[in-house]
Amino acid sequence: MTDPALSQRPIRSFVLRAGRLSPAQARALDELWPRYGIDFEEKTLDAAGVFGRAAPRVLEIGFGMGETTARIAAAQPDTDFLAIDVHVPGVGSLLRHLAAQDLANVRVMRHDAVEVVRHMLPEGSLQGIHVYFPDPWPKARHHKRRLLQPPFVALLASRLAPGGYFHCATDWEHYAEQMLEVLSAETRLENTAAGYAERPAWRPPTKFEQRGLRLGHGVWDLLFRRRAERPAADR
Repeated sequence: MTDPALSQRPIRSFVLRAGRLSPAQARALDELWPRYGIDFEEKTLDAAGVFGRAAPRVLEIGFGMGETTARIAAAQPDTDFLAIDVHVPGVGSLLRHLAAQDLANVRVMRHDAVEVVRHMLPEGSLQGIHVYFPDPWPKARHHKRRLLQPPFVALLASRLAPGGYFHCATDWEHYAEQMLEVLSAETRLENTAAGYAERPAWRPPTKFEQRGLRLGHGVWDLLFRRRAERPAADR
Protein backbone atom coordinates (compact mmCIF):
# COMPACT_ATOMS: atom_id res chain seq x y z
CA MET A 1 0.00 0.00 0.00
CA THR A 2 1.44 3.39 -0.97
CA ASP A 3 1.96 5.92 1.80
CA PRO A 4 -0.21 8.92 0.77
CA ALA A 5 2.41 11.28 2.20
CA LEU A 6 4.92 9.88 -0.30
CA SER A 7 2.55 9.71 -3.25
CA GLN A 8 1.98 13.48 -3.32
CA ARG A 9 4.18 15.72 -5.46
CA PRO A 10 7.34 15.93 -3.35
CA ILE A 11 9.11 19.01 -2.06
CA ARG A 12 12.67 18.53 -3.25
CA SER A 13 15.43 18.60 -0.65
CA PHE A 14 17.93 19.68 -3.29
CA VAL A 15 18.42 22.26 -6.01
CA LEU A 16 20.28 21.23 -9.14
CA ARG A 17 23.07 23.76 -9.46
CA ALA A 18 25.19 24.13 -12.57
CA GLY A 19 28.46 23.46 -10.76
CA ARG A 20 31.69 23.65 -12.70
CA LEU A 21 32.63 20.25 -14.08
CA SER A 22 36.37 19.81 -14.38
CA PRO A 23 37.83 18.01 -17.41
CA ALA A 24 38.89 15.13 -15.15
CA GLN A 25 35.41 14.79 -13.69
CA ALA A 26 33.83 14.89 -17.14
CA ARG A 27 36.23 12.20 -18.33
CA ALA A 28 35.39 10.08 -15.28
CA LEU A 29 31.68 10.33 -16.06
CA ASP A 30 32.28 9.21 -19.64
CA GLU A 31 34.75 6.43 -18.90
CA LEU A 32 33.83 5.14 -15.44
CA TRP A 33 30.03 5.32 -15.33
CA PRO A 34 29.66 1.97 -17.11
CA ARG A 35 31.80 0.39 -14.38
CA TYR A 36 30.37 2.06 -11.28
CA GLY A 37 27.14 3.77 -12.26
CA ILE A 38 23.55 2.56 -11.94
CA ASP A 39 20.76 4.23 -13.88
CA PHE A 40 17.43 4.79 -12.18
CA GLU A 41 14.60 2.41 -13.04
CA GLU A 42 11.22 1.91 -11.44
CA LYS A 43 12.01 -1.68 -10.55
CA THR A 44 13.76 -3.49 -7.74
CA LEU A 45 17.53 -3.33 -7.90
CA ASP A 46 19.27 -6.68 -8.36
CA ALA A 47 21.99 -5.83 -5.86
CA ALA A 48 23.66 -9.23 -5.93
CA GLY A 49 23.87 -9.01 -9.70
CA VAL A 50 25.16 -5.45 -9.65
CA PHE A 51 27.87 -6.11 -7.07
CA GLY A 52 28.55 -9.67 -8.15
CA ARG A 53 28.05 -11.09 -4.66
CA ALA A 54 25.74 -11.24 -1.67
CA ALA A 55 27.04 -8.96 1.10
CA PRO A 56 25.73 -6.48 3.68
CA ARG A 57 24.61 -3.30 1.92
CA VAL A 58 24.79 0.30 3.12
CA LEU A 59 23.02 3.23 1.49
CA GLU A 60 24.67 6.66 1.51
CA ILE A 61 22.60 9.70 0.59
CA GLY A 62 24.53 12.83 -0.36
CA PHE A 63 28.24 12.07 -0.68
CA GLY A 64 29.54 15.51 -1.64
CA MET A 65 32.83 15.09 -3.50
CA GLY A 66 33.08 11.44 -2.48
CA GLU A 67 36.35 11.36 -0.55
CA THR A 68 34.74 10.18 2.69
CA THR A 69 32.63 7.60 0.87
CA ALA A 70 35.72 6.09 -0.73
CA ARG A 71 37.59 6.01 2.59
CA ILE A 72 34.72 4.22 4.33
CA ALA A 73 34.36 1.70 1.50
CA ALA A 74 38.10 1.01 1.43
CA ALA A 75 38.03 0.27 5.16
CA GLN A 76 35.06 -2.12 4.81
CA PRO A 77 35.75 -4.32 1.77
CA ASP A 78 33.20 -6.93 2.91
CA THR A 79 30.35 -4.39 2.75
CA ASP A 80 28.74 -3.03 -0.43
CA PHE A 81 27.82 0.66 -0.66
CA LEU A 82 25.17 2.32 -2.81
CA ALA A 83 26.00 6.04 -2.96
CA ILE A 84 23.42 8.54 -4.23
CA ASP A 85 23.81 12.22 -5.08
CA VAL A 86 22.41 14.57 -7.71
CA HIS A 87 25.31 16.95 -8.32
CA VAL A 88 27.38 16.07 -11.36
CA PRO A 89 30.82 17.35 -10.21
CA GLY A 90 30.56 15.30 -7.03
CA VAL A 91 29.56 12.20 -8.98
CA GLY A 92 32.54 12.64 -11.27
CA SER A 93 34.82 13.17 -8.26
CA LEU A 94 33.62 10.00 -6.51
CA LEU A 95 34.09 7.96 -9.67
CA ARG A 96 37.70 9.15 -9.82
CA HIS A 97 38.28 8.15 -6.18
CA LEU A 98 36.83 4.69 -6.79
CA ALA A 99 38.98 4.07 -9.85
CA ALA A 100 42.14 5.42 -8.20
CA GLN A 101 41.71 2.96 -5.32
CA ASP A 102 40.29 0.16 -7.48
CA LEU A 103 37.29 -0.19 -5.17
CA ALA A 104 34.81 -2.85 -6.24
CA ASN A 105 32.28 -2.43 -3.41
CA VAL A 106 30.70 0.91 -4.38
CA ARG A 107 28.03 1.71 -6.96
CA VAL A 108 26.89 5.25 -7.71
CA MET A 109 23.53 6.72 -8.66
CA ARG A 110 22.71 10.26 -9.78
CA HIS A 111 19.03 10.59 -8.97
CA ASP A 112 16.56 11.71 -6.34
CA ALA A 113 17.20 9.46 -3.34
CA VAL A 114 13.51 9.41 -2.38
CA GLU A 115 12.59 7.83 -5.71
CA VAL A 116 15.50 5.38 -5.58
CA VAL A 117 14.57 4.16 -2.10
CA ARG A 118 10.86 3.95 -2.92
CA HIS A 119 11.16 2.09 -6.23
CA MET A 120 14.46 0.21 -6.20
CA LEU A 121 15.24 -0.91 -2.66
CA PRO A 122 13.12 -3.66 -1.10
CA GLU A 123 12.06 -3.68 2.52
CA GLY A 124 14.64 -4.99 4.96
CA SER A 125 17.43 -4.97 2.37
CA LEU A 126 19.89 -2.58 4.05
CA GLN A 127 22.30 -3.11 6.90
CA GLY A 128 22.99 0.59 7.25
CA ILE A 129 22.11 4.10 6.08
CA HIS A 130 24.49 7.08 6.06
CA VAL A 131 23.29 10.69 5.78
CA TYR A 132 26.25 12.97 6.41
CA PHE A 133 25.97 16.74 6.47
CA PRO A 134 22.83 17.13 4.34
CA ASP A 135 21.86 20.60 3.20
CA PRO A 136 20.58 22.29 6.40
CA TRP A 137 18.28 24.74 4.62
CA PRO A 138 18.84 27.18 7.50
CA LYS A 139 16.09 29.70 6.72
CA ALA A 140 12.84 28.87 8.53
CA ARG A 141 10.76 29.10 5.36
CA HIS A 142 12.99 26.42 3.79
CA HIS A 143 12.89 23.88 6.63
CA LYS A 144 10.25 21.94 4.71
CA ARG A 145 12.99 21.15 2.15
CA ARG A 146 15.18 19.33 4.66
CA LEU A 147 15.78 15.74 3.64
CA LEU A 148 14.97 14.02 6.92
CA GLN A 149 11.25 14.58 7.26
CA PRO A 150 8.93 12.00 8.92
CA PRO A 151 7.59 10.39 5.71
CA PHE A 152 11.07 9.80 4.27
CA VAL A 153 12.48 8.60 7.59
CA ALA A 154 9.62 6.09 7.78
CA LEU A 155 10.42 4.90 4.25
CA LEU A 156 14.11 4.55 5.08
CA ALA A 157 13.36 2.68 8.30
CA SER A 158 11.29 0.17 6.33
CA ARG A 159 14.31 -0.60 4.13
CA LEU A 160 16.55 -1.40 7.09
CA ALA A 161 16.89 -4.99 8.22
CA PRO A 162 16.18 -5.58 11.92
CA GLY A 163 19.29 -4.49 13.78
CA GLY A 164 20.41 -2.31 10.88
CA TYR A 165 21.69 1.16 11.73
CA PHE A 166 20.76 4.70 10.65
CA HIS A 167 23.64 7.14 11.05
CA CYS A 168 23.37 10.90 10.47
CA ALA A 169 25.69 13.82 11.11
CA THR A 170 25.27 17.58 10.83
CA ASP A 171 27.09 20.73 11.84
CA TRP A 172 23.86 22.72 12.24
CA GLU A 173 22.51 22.45 15.78
CA HIS A 174 18.91 23.26 14.85
CA TYR A 175 18.92 20.55 12.18
CA ALA A 176 20.44 18.13 14.69
CA GLU A 177 17.55 18.89 17.04
CA GLN A 178 15.02 18.25 14.26
CA MET A 179 16.78 15.01 13.24
CA LEU A 180 16.70 13.79 16.83
CA GLU A 181 13.00 14.59 17.11
CA VAL A 182 12.05 12.94 13.81
CA LEU A 183 14.16 9.82 14.27
CA SER A 184 12.99 9.38 17.85
CA ALA A 185 9.35 9.55 16.71
CA GLU A 186 9.79 6.73 14.17
CA THR A 187 8.52 3.64 15.99
CA ARG A 188 10.70 1.21 14.01
CA LEU A 189 13.87 2.93 15.22
CA GLU A 190 15.54 3.15 18.59
CA ASN A 191 18.33 5.47 19.67
CA THR A 192 21.62 3.77 20.53
CA ALA A 193 22.62 6.73 22.71
CA ALA A 194 21.03 9.03 25.26
CA GLY A 195 20.52 11.79 22.74
CA TYR A 196 23.44 12.44 20.41
CA ALA A 197 26.09 9.79 19.80
CA GLU A 198 29.87 9.83 19.70
CA ARG A 199 31.24 9.83 16.17
CA PRO A 200 31.59 6.13 15.25
CA ALA A 201 34.99 4.93 14.12
CA TRP A 202 33.67 4.13 10.64
CA ARG A 203 32.93 7.82 9.89
CA PRO A 204 36.19 9.67 9.27
CA PRO A 205 35.95 13.42 9.91
CA THR A 206 35.89 15.49 6.75
CA LYS A 207 38.34 18.31 6.05
CA PHE A 208 35.46 20.79 6.31
CA GLU A 209 34.44 19.28 9.63
CA GLN A 210 37.97 19.38 11.04
CA ARG A 211 38.31 23.03 10.05
CA GLY A 212 34.99 23.82 11.72
CA LEU A 213 35.97 22.03 14.91
CA ARG A 214 39.19 24.06 15.08
CA LEU A 215 37.01 27.17 14.87
CA GLY A 216 34.82 25.92 17.70
CA HIS A 217 31.87 24.80 15.58
CA GLY A 218 29.79 21.85 16.76
CA VAL A 219 29.14 18.54 15.01
CA TRP A 220 26.29 16.26 16.04
CA ASP A 221 26.09 12.53 15.24
CA LEU A 222 22.91 10.49 15.61
CA LEU A 223 23.01 6.71 15.58
CA PHE A 224 19.72 4.83 15.56
CA ARG A 225 18.97 1.14 15.02
CA ARG A 226 16.04 -0.72 13.46
CA ARG A 227 14.18 -2.51 16.22
CA ALA A 228 14.05 -6.28 16.17
CA GLU A 229 10.80 -7.70 14.86
CA ARG A 230 8.55 -8.89 17.67
CA PRO A 231 7.20 -12.45 17.48
CA ALA A 232 3.59 -12.54 16.27
CA ALA A 233 2.42 -13.83 19.65
CA ASP A 234 3.76 -10.67 21.33
CA ARG A 235 2.02 -8.21 19.00
